[in-house]
Amino acid sequence: MSARASLGGRVAAVTGAGRGMGRAIALAFADEGADVAVIDRAPDGLADLVAEIESRGRRSFPVVADIVDVEGLPDVFGSIVEALGDLHVLMNNAGVQVDGPAVEVTERDWDRAMDVNAKGLFFCAQQAGRHFLARGGGGKIINTCSTASVIAETEFAPYCASKGAVMQVTRALAAEWAQHGINVNGIGPTGVHTEMTRHQFDDAGYREAFLAKLPARRMPAPEDIADAAVFLAGPGSDFVHGHVLFVDSGETIV
Repeated sequence: MSARASLGGRVAAVTGAGRGMGRAIALAFADEGADVAVIDRAPDGLADLVAEIESRGRRSFPVVADIVDVEGLPDVFGSIVEALGDLHVLMNNAGVQVDGPAVEVTERDWDRAMDVNAKGLFFCAQQAGRHFLARGGGGKIINTCSTASVIAETEFAPYCASKGAVMQVTRALAAEWAQHGINVNGIGPTGVHTEMTRHQFDDAGYREAFLAKLPARRMPAPEDIADAAVFLAGPGSDFVHGHVLFVDSGETIV
């Protein structure tokens, strides 16, 4: 455990923690000494994740909740603080991928992308920010952006729009709360092979074409995204505000 990255004595909350990147981030936070609240709309996987975190000698608290239910978020965050005693880090990881030709996008598709990826994320950040401010300042919020925050992807219009919004929300909250010692930053992964993207990357042709776009010619694993999250959650990022750390195998430099 690096002293500069240590999360000992900290309480972290991770949305979309039940699988993929969220699960890897929750475990990485626990490995760095944090107690971790794990939030997901599906209960599947949360019990096993809690057991894994506790096997690392840390406390965990599962919350089954949908971040789109904005009215329910005060209870979600209140229960975390009550169960674990405080909140120091919010990892806004929950998200959906909405793809398809622009001419086929429905209003429901558009609303789903914006509601989960942007709206739900903002109101989770709002709850964390309120807690941090009421405590007297200090805290970390990390938002899952994407290379699609800055790169236009064909047949991904709703997703690009929602992730562009996440990047700007990240910057706006960072500017507003930096004076209170609150760091708001983002992580911008390229494609990561998870349950959400399996339908694409299990296709050998799609995967080969995608890798050809990456200067490094390889995709990050969920654990690579977790490493970036640990840095942004820890003391080494105390002077980083409104930054999106792209973990993208070089995709955004070409």
